[in-house]
Amino acid sequence: MKYAPFGNSGMMVSTFVLGTVTFGGTHGFEKTGNVGVDDARRFIDIAMEAGVNAIDTANIYSKGDSEKVVGEAVKGKRNDLLIFSKVRTTMGEGPNMAGASRAHIMGQIDDSLKRLQTDWIDHYWIHQWDGVTPVEETVAVMDDLIRDGKIRSWGVSNYGGWQVAKTVMTAKMLGATPPVAHQLNYTPEAREVEYEIIPAGREFGVATQVWSPLGEGLLTGKIDRNNGPQPGTRQGNDWPEPHIVDTERLYRVIDLLKEVSSEVGRSVPQVVLAWLRERPGVHSIALGARSEDHLRDNLGSIDLTLTDEQNKRIEKAGRPPAIVPLWHRAMNGMDRVSESEREYLEGYRETMGLD
Repeated sequence: MKYAPFGNSGMMVSTFVLGTVTFGGTHGFEKTGNVGVDDARRFIDIAMEAGVNAIDTANIYSKGDSEKVVGEAVKGKRNDLLIFSKVRTTMGEGPNMAGASRAHIMGQIDDSLKRLQTDWIDHYWIHQWDGVTPVEETVAVMDDLIRDGKIRSWGVSNYGGWQVAKTVMTAKMLGATPPVAHQLNYTPEAREVEYEIIPAGREFGVATQVWSPLGEGLLTGKIDRNNGPQPGTRQGNDWPEPHIVDTERLYRVIDLLKEVSSEVGRSVPQVVLAWLRERPGVHSIALGARSEDHLRDNLGSIDLTLTDEQNKRIEKAGRPPAIVPLWHRAMNGMDRVSESEREYLEGYRETMGLD
């Protein structure tokens, strides 16, 4: 396992992080899994044995029950683990029970700390952009939480590129602590974050952490052109995510992942994680699991290194189409490219037959 500073911070975070959307399994999250305290303790032990040093949860997961499971499961290990949680989504009735406002965040942080049975959260995510609350207010309250010792760093999740940029620049103008990381959905098939979001993070020193790297169950190797979702899986339970933009691209990617899986003699999830681990700008990957076997298999990908040729084949199979202004930049602006965009632009040039 490797460790690296989390964006512009001194906090060292492992390549893999243990995700906990499967913990709890209540309040609408039954379809994701139902990992209880005893199994969660075992999952955490397995992850720590592999070198994982961080756990990622959220107040919305099972409406707080995931945090409760984490709080019980980390007893005796708190100083050996980093705990990440999130705020922003609706947690109750009333107009101030959602959002990135001071009114919402100040109440939610104390509830999360209580459920987690800890005095501080190591990294606190704003779970989604709030288009109503001024960014200045969100930045100020997160800075206050750091000064109060309730959190040690903060970041954003599911933000667009301009939203990342606006948040970072607002923090700098206010002399406040900027976000050090952003969390986003990224898989060999779901690649739209390459257009602007990952490059924005790289330009501003904001680390990228990937959530749901297996496409919420789509890229486990059990689904393909001939086999649909199986009962007992998240997709087989009619979980509504993710939105598939291009079904043919999805199956093209799955076909290629299975091909590479056969070549290396490893599982499809391990191939997916090995590919993502080496993508430009990716700092860490949150791994969720419904069973001990799933978790061990995912963690086992840490020693798998694909060849350059295999990486390129997977990249090409899932490459998103060049959109404005990227096709124009790839065609006419390669003399002055940023490193944060270079690899993507080179791919678009290949697609357009310019190389």
